[in-house]
Amino acid sequence: MKFLGYRRPDGKVGVRNKIFILPTSVCASDTTRIIASQIESAVTFNNQNGCSQVAGDQQLTMDVMAGMAANPNVYGIIAISLGCENCQMDLVVEAIRERTNKPIESFIIQENGGTIATIEKAVRAGRKMAQEASKLQREEFDISNLIIGTECGGSDPTSGLASNVLIGELSDNLVNLGSTSILSETTEFIGAEHILAKRAKNEEVRDRIYEIVHRYEKALQLVGEEVREGNPSPGNKAGGITTLEEKSLGCIHKGGHTIINAVFDYAKPVTKKGLVIMDTPGNDPSSVAGMVAGGAQIVVFSTGRGTPTGNPIVPVIKITGNRITFANMKDNIDVDASPVIYGPQTLKELGNELLKEVVEVANGKQTKAETLGYTETAIARLCNYV
Repeated sequence: MKFLGYRRPDGKVGVRNKIFILPTSVCASDTTRIIASQIESAVTFNNQNGCSQVAGDQQLTMDVMAGMAANPNVYGIIAISLGCENCQMDLVVEAIRERTNKPIESFIIQENGGTIATIEKAVRAGRKMAQEASKLQREEFDISNLIIGTECGGSDPTSGLASNVLIGELSDNLVNLGSTSILSETTEFIGAEHILAKRAKNEEVRDRIYEIVHRYEKALQLVGEEVREGNPSPGNKAGGITTLEEKSLGCIHKGGHTIINAVFDYAKPVTKKGLVIMDTPGNDPSSVAGMVAGGAQIVVFSTGRGTPTGNPIVPVIKITGNRITFANMKDNIDVDASPVIYGPQTLKELGNELLKEVVEVANGKQTKAETLGYTETAIARLCNYV
């Protein structure tokens, strides 16, 4: 199976051709918003971090920024910093260069005459970069070049019965075709981690599955909190999910039935084929950001209650197994998975249809989140600001 993508100088393949206006800290985020609004095909996000962080917390931010810049859907990067933040421009550019050799320009507000002067210079550089990007033509590539992130949010019982099961079928199909599927949301493995561990490729992967689950629970306990106090959410409970373990048993269906080949830390490059795990929060925007930073070109996202979540860099395909939600939120939901429960289509038939949808999106078809311009993004935190 093939798709039409963009060849990058680092050898990766993108399904979009974005100019990424990267704010290296919260103090540059408004500036990048203004810059991106003036450049065709440019995107940005509201970075709440980048300063007042201890080393471990700052590293999470650095990994997301570098990974988003290196994502294959990005043609080139315009990095903007204030100048005095912890995530200094030279550190950010170095982190990006460690992951990719694509075009990058950088501007420091305090050294370029303030906001207006920086915007003027960055917009000129960005427009020139966009011109170069526009000359790139899509080429045919084997589907094995795709990395798909999987996510669920606003879950209800239909998530575990239908939409997550359908994503699992997609995951199995992609793995069989040589692609990569990422299972995320460590907090929603709790109570089901032993089921995932049985599918580990080897003892090392099995131990890593247990490690990330136990580490996450202990991290919350260190500040006197318990994960079950915040998960399931009120919406999950209103939809009919009663416990975290019940939610976890539904969540892990997104991983299908294939062997788990590796476990990657949050926002680190995904370098293994087949089914892999990334250690992410259950929080949707920050989990998606981690997989995007890891290299996913598309995210497939299930929701029972309904959610509008998108991403500035990757298309997010929204799926629901709740036919009432699909009727109520057609502006947001791309795929109706309710026939998994009610028929007449079989899971295999729907899995083949979803695979075709993924290929169409890879070829350029916009998702509902893209047409709405939804780009909300968050970055996982290790601890409080200093």
